[in-house]
Amino acid sequence: MLELFMLDYCGYCKKVMAYLDEHNIPYKKINISDKQNEEMLIKMGGKRQVPFLVDKEHNVELYESNDIIEYLKTL
Repeated sequence: MLELFMLDYCGYCKKVMAYLDEHNIPYKKINISDKQNEEMLIKMGGKRQVPFLVDKEHNVELYESNDIIEYLKTL
């Protein structure tokens, strides 16, 4: 399952979540307002930036909402 590191108030995160929801793509929200999730994000991606998509099945990790949506179109 896809994992999306996000924040509730992030407009770019909302854009990605709207795309996922509209296309019925299952995903797990990981809110980085939780300190442990924030630390996991930084460890995985190297920076504190959201949205950050992780697709373990295809070994893909992406920042940037537009890049994430373009990737999702290929699934």
